[in-house]
Amino acid sequence: MEKKNIDWANLGFGYMQCDQRYVAEYKDGKWSEGQLTEEASITMNECAGVLQYAQTCFEGLKAYTTEEGHIVTFRPDLNAARMKDSCLRLEMPVFDEQRFVDAVCETVLANEAYVPPYGSGATLYIRPYMFGINPVIGVKPADEYQFRIFTTPVGPYFKGGAKPLTLCVSDFDRAAPHGTGHVKSGLNYAMSLHAIVSAHKNGYDENMYLDPATRTKVEETGGANFIFITKDQKVVTPKSDSILPSITRRSLIYVAEHYLGLKVEEREVLLEEVKDFAECGLCGTAAVISPVGKIVDHGTEICMPSGMNEMGPVTKKLYDTLTGIQMGRVEAPEGWIQIIK
Repeated sequence: MEKKNIDWANLGFGYMQCDQRYVAEYKDGKWSEGQLTEEASITMNECAGVLQYAQTCFEGLKAYTTEEGHIVTFRPDLNAARMKDSCLRLEMPVFDEQRFVDAVCETVLANEAYVPPYGSGATLYIRPYMFGINPVIGVKPADEYQFRIFTTPVGPYFKGGAKPLTLCVSDFDRAAPHGTGHVKSGLNYAMSLHAIVSAHKNGYDENMYLDPATRTKVEETGGANFIFITKDQKVVTPKSDSILPSITRRSLIYVAEHYLGLKVEEREVLLEEVKDFAECGLCGTAAVISPVGKIVDHGTEICMPSGMNEMGPVTKKLYDTLTGIQMGRVEAPEGWIQIIK
């Protein structure tokens, strides 16, 4: 299929409407068969559950063109499993995990012309999401839902690409103890908007959120998990019940241990020890890995030894290996790559 006439190399991380999207409806206790549609607008009642009580969750993954010309996506089964967890926590009906993967493939294939070519630096972002759509005025779960998937071609999540970021330690909490920080619910991101707008106004790229109970431990940013490298090249990631279990982070830990031979450790990370790390990065579907050069804690600067000019050496190896797997340059572990075409 002929590609769309898009300036792939200069894409930002924004929405561009593609031709097709997937829709399935939940009514009377069961899901409809699901289908593709050209209609991008959604019509709902003013009292829809999603509008009144924010009953919605979503996922994010990408499709790539590999070096050999295949269109693939990365570990969609884990996105399906994570969305199941989100639905259970929010009292929403689970969309079958295999149907989820099949719907992702069907939607990407229908928008093949928007999948960026290999080497362009761009990808096709895939957004599956679900929401309560019937009128709900009492505080209770909706009875009817829509599961939808749209796609959009995107460039780097952060404008600077691989340029190290500057973060600030936030005064806000991203999630509550025993709350919904561990699932991908829309309400978590609504809560973070004021914090990120405030950070940007003050010249920072992102927030570093601390644990809500003691405010002494590193959790995550508004849209990515942390990954740290010690001075003896050990990979450390924060452990907490209130952060989102990132598929990218999970994959990087495996890559570090099994491809690069590095020691890995998932544990609580105290803010006071961040100054002792050699490298720091943010990892997630959108960012992959974005290096962090500086963290500002209420006027006190924590400058990473890796500097403000480029990724640290271990972060760079992790990035190159994982993107190599995604793009087909490095052999992938079994089951990681879903070939769409």
